Amino acid sequence: MDWHELAPMDIEKRSFEIITRELGGRTLDPERAPIIKRVIHTTADLDYADTLYFSEDAVKAGKAALLAGASIVTDTRMAEAGINKTALSKLGGAVYCFMSDQDVAGEAKARGITRAAVSMEKAAVLTGPLIIAAGNAPTALLRLNELIWEGRIKPDLIVGVPVGFVNVVESKEIIKASGIPCILSLGRKGGSNVAAAIINALLYTLHDREQ
Repeated sequence: MDWHELAPMDIEKRSFEIITRELGGRTLDPERAPIIKRVIHTTADLDYADTLYFSEDAVKAGKAALLAGASIVTDTRMAEAGINKTALSKLGGAVYCFMSDQDVAGEAKARGITRAAVSMEKAAVLTGPLIIAAGNAPTALLRLNELIWEGRIKPDLIVGVPVGFVNVVESKEIIKASGIPCILSLGRKGGSNVAAAIINALLYTLHDREQ
């Protein structure tokens, strides 16, 4: 096939058609399906149909926060870059990553902890609706959970999808038990691209762009 014949949106449409076909006859929850499919589209990994965890009303909570102009705090520049800021800004929201901030780096070095953990402390200062999207650092989720229990922060939604081998599974299980609406990638898989894909899927559904 001549690739010149496929427009960008046609490529995406065909990709989602392939995903639907390869998922076979399984029926996905209509509210969660756009998120699951976009994560699969981003990763080419069908396992996410089974390993993405949604707490009760997590999708509703995320959409409500976005419609109210939520701030989104990520733990990587990659996730920050991957979130569709045009769609987000139309709803009055903004995305932040504090990982490279000098005050965060200095505080982390002085205390001997990760910048991701300090970033969650900085997120606690923000006012208004808040979504945390962690795709890299399990310490972001671990510190976030402490801040929740301390009463210093209460996100409207936690997207917890760090990837790796150390404290990754445990951090997700802790957030799962936190009582905060959450969308998690259970197990070791995840990543900044997955975090961005979940946020974008919520945004596109609100803008009637999703498959």
